[in-house]
Amino acid sequence: MRTSTDTLPLLALRGEIVHFIDDPIAYGTDACVHFPDGLLLVRDGHVLDCGPAAELEPSLPVDARRVDCSGKLILPGFIDTHTHCAQTEIIASHSEQLTTWLEKYAWPAEARHADPAYAATEAGFFCDQLLRHGTTTAMAFTTVHPVCTDALFEAARARRMRMIAGKVLMDRNCPESLRDTQTEGDAQSRALIEKWHGRERLAYAVTPRFAPTSTEEQMSLAGRLFCEVPGLYLQTHLAEQRAEVAWAMWLYPGARSYLDIYEWFHQLGERSVFAHCIWLDDEDRHRMAIRGASMSFCPSSNLFLGSGLFDLGRARDFGLRVGLGSDVGAGTSFSMLQTLSEAHKVLQLTEQTLTAEAGFYLATLGGARALHLDAYIGNFLPGREADFIVLDPHCTPLIEARMSRATTLAERLFALMMLGDDRCVAATYVLGEPAFQAL
Repeated sequence: MRTSTDTLPLLALRGEIVHFIDDPIAYGTDACVHFPDGLLLVRDGHVLDCGPAAELEPSLPVDARRVDCSGKLILPGFIDTHTHCAQTEIIASHSEQLTTWLEKYAWPAEARHADPAYAATEAGFFCDQLLRHGTTTAMAFTTVHPVCTDALFEAARARRMRMIAGKVLMDRNCPESLRDTQTEGDAQSRALIEKWHGRERLAYAVTPRFAPTSTEEQMSLAGRLFCEVPGLYLQTHLAEQRAEVAWAMWLYPGARSYLDIYEWFHQLGERSVFAHCIWLDDEDRHRMAIRGASMSFCPSSNLFLGSGLFDLGRARDFGLRVGLGSDVGAGTSFSMLQTLSEAHKVLQLTEQTLTAEAGFYLATLGGARALHLDAYIGNFLPGREADFIVLDPHCTPLIEARMSRATTLAERLFALMMLGDDRCVAATYVLGEPAFQAL
């Protein structure tokens, strides 16, 4: 791996470039920047410039590393705001409702990550799958075992990825092999924070799995830790299924709502990211908005487990930050393209729509904003970290046939969103260097 003192020649990629400088739903066509024949210029892992090839080509230095991406699309790397690194092995296990699925598949899979060697192998495979599918930044649950968190951070660090992760906190309503104690969970989290938080491109997230699997004492310690250390994230699950909501309210009978439980314990704030957020009311959305919390929209797993339909329009009405989550392994694909396809279908069932522009914004700059990382990633403004992907719109005969009849950028992006998967990813770059290239 190159050191920070290395100065690389200018990297110049030529192809069709698309990125977003704002939300296209709020700001219309001006939010999307499109160069049909563009140049993306990268130096020392950061974007130097981006614009029409005809304007930038004449000033390229003779030693520039030129990469011809003609006929392909260059976009910012995808951002996955909710996933589980220890559940890759159970992806596409026969669908059950949430609690049964956890007991039958997720708990046994996570228990195997107590073995450091096994955890390291799975973490490496997980990160490689993210990159293969065009995802360069992720927010991920590990397991209750500190060695699993160590393994994921080390795998991401070796690949120079941005990764937000944390050891799961669970001290009740789970198997003994996955249970910690209040003091043990807090001490282990603090040790992991000291080791990993803020190191290179890594950040730590305090991670109570969800309110039903933590006692009041553990929830209190988690909230105190979240508020105590600058720059920490908090990730958890919220209102995924009706039965889960009822269970949480039974365990915390004084709460007004499921969200209220997290607010009680000081876990609702900036850089807290709540996955699912289906069974909420407007008071919940208002509280999340004024506290600066984010939602992760996980359409694939919500459909797979029969959880319900996320209301993106209502989240937007309250000005909430929303990112897209694959939620592997209840989610059935690492691909943000396939996840966007599922998102479109979810919204169709709620009489909403998801345009291609809105979808690709969610998977890039929208995700960066949800993670408070938009000053670093999410688009190609000068100075941004050069995480990007090259998509091949001719990767399969079917997609190529559809593209031959598309007349606008929006139509082509929508076809990719509905038909695309990892086969579309020709290359993934992290900090301006190839991290995955298709054969």
